[in-house]
Amino acid sequence: MQTKFAAAQLADPATAAAADAIRGCVHCGFCTATCPTYVLLGNELDSPRGRIYLIKEMLENGALPSAPVVKHLDRCLSCLACETHCPSGVSYRRIIDKGRAYVQERYRRPFADRALRAMLARVLPHRRRFRGALMLAALMQPFAGWFERIPGMRPLATLLSLNRAARMLGRGAPMRPAAAVRTSALRVGIAQGCVEPVIDPEIQRASARLLQRAGCEIVRAKREGCCGALSHHMGRDAEALDLARANVDAWHRQIEAGPLAAIVVTASGCGPVIRDFGYMLRDDPRYAAKAAQVSALACDLCELLERIGLPPTVGVPPTVVGYQSACSLQHGQRVVAAPARLLADAGFEVREPKESHLCCGSAGVYNILQPDIAARLGARKAQALGELEADVIATGNIGCMVQIGAAGGVPAVHIAQLLDWATGGPKPAGLRR
Repeated sequence: MQTKFAAAQLADPATAAAADAIRGCVHCGFCTATCPTYVLLGNELDSPRGRIYLIKEMLENGALPSAPVVKHLDRCLSCLACETHCPSGVSYRRIIDKGRAYVQERYRRPFADRALRAMLARVLPHRRRFRGALMLAALMQPFAGWFERIPGMRPLATLLSLNRAARMLGRGAPMRPAAAVRTSALRVGIAQGCVEPVIDPEIQRASARLLQRAGCEIVRAKREGCCGALSHHMGRDAEALDLARANVDAWHRQIEAGPLAAIVVTASGCGPVIRDFGYMLRDDPRYAAKAAQVSALACDLCELLERIGLPPTVGVPPTVVGYQSACSLQHGQRVVAAPARLLADAGFEVREPKESHLCCGSAGVYNILQPDIAARLGARKAQALGELEADVIATGNIGCMVQIGAAGGVPAVHIAQLLDWATGGPKPAGLRR
């Protein structure tokens, strides 16, 4: 696609990266068939190709974002299915990220939208605040139906429904930084993050047990927290970069303390951003090198297990597992075959749904900010998963677990919990029920 950016505009690194990605788009249309919002809504402006055009026009002209443009950009899930299927290799994430940051800087949203986004940015990345918010949400649960009927209150109703689904995952005691367990020379960190350890801390416990059986020494980084993904996807770049720097500092202290083989990310929604720290902080002279080191070590649990080998299995009852590949894993990190292969190696019968490339509608805080579209995508995914006649649904992302749980039906658990069970750990709580 031809662009007409001025030299002064290209002096901004983010604009230059977006412009370079835009020029790679040849408008072939392959992305439209794999974009959830285009498949659902059929509007060209709700496709990656349409959004690229909107962002190009807005940036080139230095125009103030209009309400219609913002609406179509807000509808993007950042699932990155378009990147997976683009024959030209267009880095769509660079374009949509710049578009969102531009909107955040120059567009004044309605008060209710601003308040909701500010609340999400100030609560979700902080574990104590989020834990308190869930307690408050439990008290407000009886009012969920009332909020559903009031125009403008649908996001709050969705929050309450998601909280109900999250409670079904069996929240336990808060995660505590664990002392290192020395079993071998393979020293591995587990990223704690923000939302996952509050909603279901058993995921990281299962991951730690699994890796220890595989011969790893587990370490955690003090003062490590939210990776910044939630803020980043709302265009709040300054906040996202501050959170990224805090994580880089925390993990770099562990790197200096001794050789670190990997930083395992159990919430796949965090993975693409942590692996992008090196890019995000490339122009920061204090952090560029350290961030690149951290990004290079970040990997999904299944990637590491493929590298070091699954621990010996102990045998599990015949169990049909429906594997739901999270977008952030298959598109954002290009981890496609490893999870299903590991589940099969552990003794499970694995089935995958039709349209496995389409998002379930979770996408970070998308299901809160765009509840109607998210609900339709969730129902579509639930129907596809229901057709598998599985005993349990496995996925690699806490957001997908909650979204699938909200749609009802088959229990959803993390891949780590099934692999932990197959190698000597407890049966996942969802299956016990």
